[in-house]
Amino acid sequence: YHNGRFVSILPLLAPECGVTHVNIAAIHLNERYGDVTLNDDPYSAPKYNAVWEEVRILQSHGIKVLGMLGGAAPGTYTRLDRNADIFNSYYEPLRDMIKWCGLDGIDLDVEEHMSLAGITRLIDRLKLDFGADFILTLAPVAPGMWGGKHMSGFSYDELEITRGSSIAWYNTMFYCGWGSMETTEDFDKIIDYGWPAERIVIGLSTNPETSGWIHGELLRGSLGAIVEIYPVLGGVMGWEYFNSITVAEPSGEQPWCWAQLISEILHLKVRDVESSAQDKPCTAAQH
Repeated sequence: YHNGRFVSILPLLAPECGVTHVNIAAIHLNERYGDVTLNDDPYSAPKYNAVWEEVRILQSHGIKVLGMLGGAAPGTYTRLDRNADIFNSYYEPLRDMIKWCGLDGIDLDVEEHMSLAGITRLIDRLKLDFGADFILTLAPVAPGMWGGKHMSGFSYDELEITRGSSIAWYNTMFYCGWGSMETTEDFDKIIDYGWPAERIVIGLSTNPETSGWIHGELLRGSLGAIVEIYPVLGGVMGWEYFNSITVAEPSGEQPWCWAQLISEILHLKVRDVESSAQDKPCTAAQH
């Protein structure tokens, strides 16, 4: 919803958008046990009926739909990082929410301090309850992937060593002052640190109201250079869908145009790569 108006995500089905995954944001575990909300309302509230109807349509066309847990609002991960009884009291309603919504996975956006043992326990429970095919991703800020200052508390290096096989990829934020994609410099730091390109999805701002937004022509240069060198790049994701703009479509009335721009940049540079590699880059949208 934007300014009280429902913004459909169905245009992302267009092949030229190149979208493979959509994250529904943001899920919060509030202080009262069992109080799980999607933003400010219960996830089953009538206002979200249209959202879940469209989610089913996306899934029927092969797009995977994840829920983003946490984000800027504090508390969710603090509550999940306590003793086993308290963990279960908060985790079980989350598990029930995932089942009710029929999500294909969860993006763990930890923007508050959490212990390595706590995030490991959460990952293990999700995999135990939902199986090997359930998609788990994390959303570190870019410096967290080169050993710099970040918001999550635990070490992403250590997490990758112990639970990398359970994590599909990392939605890495290059905006809000946590890195930039104006050039390839910050991405290069991550690669030089030792991360394989296929583990990194480049997270970008889609609107100037979120700091770090980058003009499309700059993205053509930086993203184009990256996928030319790393055709198996994990992909690109945008925060967020409903207010996405491009220079060619600045009104925000056609937010899917941002995904089309990214898809064009990615496919422009990988069109000569064999199909097995060409299929790997993906564009993840947030709603």
